[in-house]
Amino acid sequence: MKRFSFRVTMWIGALALLVTACQKNDEVTPPQQLIPRDKMVSLLVELHTLEARADAAGLPTDSSRALFLQARKGLYSRFAVDDSSFVRSYRYYAIHEKDLDQIYAVVVDSLALREARLQTAHDAASTVPATPPSPTPPRRR
Repeated sequence: MKRFSFRVTMWIGALALLVTACQKNDEVTPPQQLIPRDKMVSLLVELHTLEARADAAGLPTDSSRALFLQARKGLYSRFAVDDSSFVRSYRYYAIHEKDLDQIYAVVVDSLALREARLQTAHDAASTVPATPPSPTPPRRR
Protein backbone atom coordinates (compact mmCIF):
# COMPACT_ATOMS: atom_id res chain seq x y z
CA MET A 1 0.00 0.00 0.00
CA LYS A 2 2.86 2.40 0.82
CA ARG A 3 4.43 1.76 -2.55
CA PHE A 4 1.16 2.58 -4.30
CA SER A 5 0.64 5.87 -2.40
CA PHE A 6 4.25 6.86 -3.04
CA ARG A 7 3.80 6.30 -6.79
CA VAL A 8 0.54 8.22 -6.82
CA THR A 9 2.18 11.07 -4.94
CA MET A 10 5.08 11.08 -7.40
CA TRP A 11 2.72 11.13 -10.39
CA ILE A 12 0.66 13.93 -8.90
CA GLY A 13 3.86 15.90 -8.19
CA ALA A 14 5.14 15.32 -11.73
CA LEU A 15 1.79 16.32 -13.18
CA ALA A 16 1.74 19.49 -11.08
CA LEU A 17 5.23 20.37 -12.32
CA LEU A 18 4.21 19.72 -15.90
CA VAL A 19 1.11 21.89 -15.61
CA THR A 20 3.14 24.68 -14.01
CA ALA A 21 5.85 24.45 -16.66
CA CYS A 22 3.27 24.58 -19.46
CA GLN A 23 1.55 27.59 -17.97
CA LYS A 24 1.63 30.64 -20.25
CA ASN A 25 3.55 33.68 -19.08
CA ASP A 26 0.39 35.76 -19.17
CA GLU A 27 -1.29 33.39 -16.73
CA VAL A 28 1.31 33.98 -14.01
CA THR A 29 -0.18 36.43 -11.57
CA PRO A 30 2.03 39.30 -10.45
CA PRO A 31 3.13 39.24 -6.83
CA GLN A 32 1.16 41.36 -4.41
CA GLN A 33 4.04 43.81 -3.91
CA LEU A 34 5.34 43.94 -7.50
CA ILE A 35 8.03 46.57 -7.84
CA PRO A 36 7.10 48.89 -10.74
CA ARG A 37 9.38 48.77 -13.80
CA ASP A 38 10.91 52.22 -13.37
CA LYS A 39 11.70 51.55 -9.72
CA MET A 40 13.09 48.11 -10.64
CA VAL A 41 15.37 49.72 -13.24
CA SER A 42 16.73 52.22 -10.71
CA LEU A 43 17.17 49.51 -8.10
CA LEU A 44 19.03 47.21 -10.51
CA VAL A 45 21.30 50.05 -11.65
CA GLU A 46 22.21 50.77 -8.04
CA LEU A 47 22.63 47.06 -7.21
CA HIS A 48 25.00 46.49 -10.13
CA THR A 49 26.95 49.62 -9.20
CA LEU A 50 27.18 48.43 -5.60
CA GLU A 51 28.39 45.03 -6.72
CA ALA A 52 31.08 46.60 -8.91
CA ARG A 53 32.25 48.79 -6.03
CA ALA A 54 32.43 45.83 -3.68
CA ASP A 55 34.41 43.82 -6.25
CA ALA A 56 36.79 46.71 -6.87
CA ALA A 57 37.37 47.38 -3.16
CA GLY A 58 40.37 45.04 -3.14
CA LEU A 59 39.12 43.23 -0.05
CA PRO A 60 39.18 39.50 0.59
CA THR A 61 36.17 37.74 -0.91
CA ASP A 62 34.31 37.23 2.39
CA SER A 63 34.84 40.86 3.42
CA SER A 64 33.76 42.10 0.00
CA ARG A 65 30.62 39.97 0.18
CA ALA A 66 29.82 41.22 3.69
CA LEU A 67 30.30 44.80 2.51
CA PHE A 68 27.98 44.21 -0.45
CA LEU A 69 25.27 42.54 1.66
CA GLN A 70 25.33 45.36 4.21
CA ALA A 71 25.16 48.01 1.49
CA ARG A 72 22.35 46.11 -0.24
CA LYS A 73 20.27 46.27 2.94
CA GLY A 74 20.70 50.03 2.97
CA LEU A 75 19.76 50.20 -0.69
CA TYR A 76 16.59 48.18 -0.13
CA SER A 77 15.73 50.48 2.75
CA ARG A 78 16.31 53.57 0.59
CA PHE A 79 14.01 52.17 -2.11
CA ALA A 80 11.45 51.03 0.50
CA VAL A 81 11.51 47.37 -0.61
CA ASP A 82 12.47 44.19 1.17
CA ASP A 83 14.52 41.26 -0.04
CA SER A 84 11.54 38.97 -0.62
CA SER A 85 9.56 41.52 -2.65
CA PHE A 86 12.65 42.16 -4.79
CA VAL A 87 13.14 38.43 -5.43
CA ARG A 88 9.45 37.88 -6.21
CA SER A 89 9.36 40.87 -8.56
CA TYR A 90 12.56 39.78 -10.29
CA ARG A 91 11.17 36.27 -10.80
CA TYR A 92 7.93 37.68 -12.18
CA TYR A 93 9.81 39.86 -14.68
CA ALA A 94 12.09 36.92 -15.54
CA ILE A 95 9.09 34.75 -16.40
CA HIS A 96 7.98 37.55 -18.71
CA GLU A 97 11.16 37.58 -20.78
CA LYS A 98 10.23 40.66 -22.82
CA ASP A 99 9.69 42.66 -19.65
CA LEU A 100 13.06 41.67 -18.22
CA ASP A 101 14.76 42.35 -21.56
CA GLN A 102 13.23 45.84 -21.64
CA ILE A 103 14.22 46.49 -18.04
CA TYR A 104 17.81 45.38 -18.63
CA ALA A 105 18.05 47.40 -21.85
CA VAL A 106 17.42 50.52 -19.76
CA VAL A 107 19.75 49.30 -16.99
CA VAL A 108 22.60 48.73 -19.45
CA ASP A 109 22.01 52.13 -21.09
CA SER A 110 22.00 53.84 -17.70
CA LEU A 111 25.21 52.13 -16.61
CA ALA A 112 26.88 52.96 -19.94
CA LEU A 113 25.85 56.61 -19.55
CA ARG A 114 27.29 56.69 -16.03
CA GLU A 115 30.51 55.16 -17.27
CA ALA A 116 30.77 57.70 -20.10
CA ARG A 117 30.19 60.60 -17.68
CA LEU A 118 32.86 59.29 -15.32
CA GLN A 119 35.29 58.85 -18.20
CA THR A 120 34.61 62.38 -19.43
CA ALA A 121 35.15 63.79 -15.94
CA HIS A 122 38.34 61.77 -15.57
CA ASP A 123 39.65 62.93 -18.95
CA ALA A 124 38.83 66.55 -18.13
CA ALA A 125 40.60 66.31 -14.78
CA SER A 126 43.73 64.79 -16.30
CA THR A 127 44.02 67.39 -19.09
CA VAL A 128 43.66 70.48 -16.90
CA PRO A 129 47.15 71.89 -16.40
CA ALA A 130 48.21 72.46 -12.86
CA THR A 131 48.10 76.14 -12.04
CA PRO A 132 51.50 77.52 -11.18
CA PRO A 133 51.81 79.00 -7.73
CA SER A 134 51.18 82.69 -7.67
CA PRO A 135 54.25 84.73 -6.95
CA THR A 136 54.35 86.11 -3.47
CA PRO A 137 54.92 89.81 -3.22
CA PRO A 138 58.17 90.84 -1.61
CA ARG A 139 57.97 91.70 2.05
CA ARG A 140 58.32 95.27 3.04
CA ARG A 141 60.55 96.07 5.91
